[in-house]
Amino acid sequence: MNQAVKRNEGRFPEDFMFQLTKEEKDKVVANCDHLTRLKYSPQLPMAFTEHGAMMAAMVLNSPKAVAMSVFVVRAFIQMRERLVANAEILKWLAEIDKTLLEHDEALAAIWERMQPLLAPPPEPPPKKIGFHVKETRAAYATRKTGKAMKS
Repeated sequence: MNQAVKRNEGRFPEDFMFQLTKEEKDKVVANCDHLTRLKYSPQLPMAFTEHGAMMAAMVLNSPKAVAMSVFVVRAFIQMRERLVANAEILKWLAEIDKTLLEHDEALAAIWERMQPLLAPPPEPPPKKIGFHVKETRAAYATRKTGKAMKS
């Protein structure tokens, strides 16, 4: 692979591949069991972007390379499909979030209106001690006039 890249440098600009740092190399080796030979290599490996992987698939001609190029193309197609699906899911979740926020506001308004109903009734005023007579006023009023007083 390294020889093919060196022979075709024009096909692999900087944005098609990059060199891993020591920390990235250690992380990749730790996560991928099939890269144990890379663990003790003094050289830092190169990594390809999506376009670089496609270009590498075009450069290599062995039957195994052709099979791998088909595998790589399918992998990138699957990744794009998942990204689109994730975008749709995020859009759907945003709509649900918006709906829930509207419901939260409506529920908060209902809660505020129900608070007075849920409060206990006020205590009645204490009863007065003793005998109390409630007299009602007469339906007719008597007026004292000046003539009646003179007689």
